[in-house]
Amino acid sequence: MSHYFVTGTDTEVGKTLISCALLLHLRKTHPRVVGMKPVAAGTTPEGDNEDAMALRAAGSISVPRELDNPYCLPLPMSPHLAARAAGQRIEVDVLVDRYRQLSAQADAVVVEGAGGFHVPLNESQTGADLAQALQLPVVLVVGLRLGCLNHALLTAEAIRARGLMLAGWVANRIDPQMQAQEDNIAYLCEHLKAPLWADVPRMAQPSAALVSWWP
Repeated sequence: MSHYFVTGTDTEVGKTLISCALLLHLRKTHPRVVGMKPVAAGTTPEGDNEDAMALRAAGSISVPRELDNPYCLPLPMSPHLAARAAGQRIEVDVLVDRYRQLSAQADAVVVEGAGGFHVPLNESQTGADLAQALQLPVVLVVGLRLGCLNHALLTAEAIRARGLMLAGWVANRIDPQMQAQEDNIAYLCEHLKAPLWADVPRMAQPSAALVSWWP
């Protein structure tokens, strides 16, 4: 089985794009592939979350929404605040239970975290607590922009401090104006101590199907 937890150096660095690309890649070798967005903040007028919808479209099986997106919160803000505004509290134990039910139905699961690794889920737990509870190999999406070296190294350090394996990382070229991009990637290849799984160019219209997945 191939199950992964996808996190990023920040919000808006392309976690959903990469999670969908990984799902499409896993479908080549696994018949039952599904994505999970444990916590989503921000919905369409119809009450859906675009990230969760994209993951569903990239997977190969359909599951109840309470399994692949247990917390779908209306307001686009930090999960703990979005949950408070909705009169809810995000419970990590609930998320772990839903993941276990989901994984029992699939050969491969891609769990996309919210925001960065330490994004608050409630007053005392963060996305790092969820990742630790799930005990999945982590894929780190690095949004290439000024400051990404610090963010990437700190996130990798936090992942390993939780006893988790950094399975690989993805360079996502989100800022076309960033200087010395190749040098930044080379630095991270040396210092992250994990394989580079994909180098994603800037796309006018991002498409998971166009991501070249190396493993």
